[in-house]
Amino acid sequence: MKVSGFTIIRNALKYDFPVVESIRSILPLCDEVIVSVGKSEDNTLDLINNIGSPKIKIIESVWDDSVRKGGLLLAKETNKAFDAVSPDSDWVMYIQADEVLHENDIPVIKQAMQNWEKDKMVEGLLFNYKHFYGSYSFLEDSRLWYRREIRVIRNNKHIRSYRDAQGFRIYPQLQPTDDELLNGGRKLKVKHSGAGIYHYGWVKNPIVQQNKRSVFYKLWHEKDSVEKNLKETPEYDYTVVCALKSFEGTHPAVMLDRIKNQDWKFDFDTRKKNLSPRESIVRFIEIKTGWRPGEYKNYKLI
Repeated sequence: MKVSGFTIIRNALKYDFPVVESIRSILPLCDEVIVSVGKSEDNTLDLINNIGSPKIKIIESVWDDSVRKGGLLLAKETNKAFDAVSPDSDWVMYIQADEVLHENDIPVIKQAMQNWEKDKMVEGLLFNYKHFYGSYSFLEDSRLWYRREIRVIRNNKHIRSYRDAQGFRIYPQLQPTDDELLNGGRKLKVKHSGAGIYHYGWVKNPIVQQNKRSVFYKLWHEKDSVEKNLKETPEYDYTVVCALKSFEGTHPAVMLDRIKNQDWKFDFDTRKKNLSPRESIVRFIEIKTGWRPGEYKNYKLI
């Protein structure tokens, strides 16, 4: 069984992406890792080269910043990286530049891959998410954040990154149109991997977070919307949040140095819940039953 990994990154240093930690976290699982490096305003290419693993294969890309609808640019760049995966790989692990695997989950994922390798009905593997927010001590605790997503897929190029690269869908044609990448395709049939993803995209110095948010907002919205709705402020306000809970577990080992070097402070009273009446009811149902009414699921669990 051969396993590939892939990811995309641009301006990793400028926006403080933990992409080195992301890549290192999947190296033990993979026989190769494709890293697509977009033309950057910093030394991102050197950063990836300096990881120094012979498993890493770098491709260089130029992002088309005129693509400003629904985050589609991220899906298109993700598909470029996926297309560079070796054709003889069986499974492919996708990791975003702000996501990290815990080392304890590596054997769990390998076992899931082995369990379902021969069952071609299984097109991907599902992962639970921990969304960190504000600091490494707090997790998002509302239904506004997705609980699960696909991060392992078959090496089938009919599978394409979907919408803003949050997940995947499968298409009858090899090159679906932009509209189809945003609105078409069939949901993948998946099994749960038994593992999780640690998502650190909302844990940065507030100044860096605001700069990153300003840039990435433009990947989802046309110019008129940006000028009307994007409020330029010096720092991101982490206190504007629905609900948080304390993180009680352990972080992936590759993250420990980054966590130790955190250069800002954020604290939060987890008893505070800024939820609408509807969200409060849904939250109560989920706590009591584990069911989240109206949950978005970009997959079919089989």
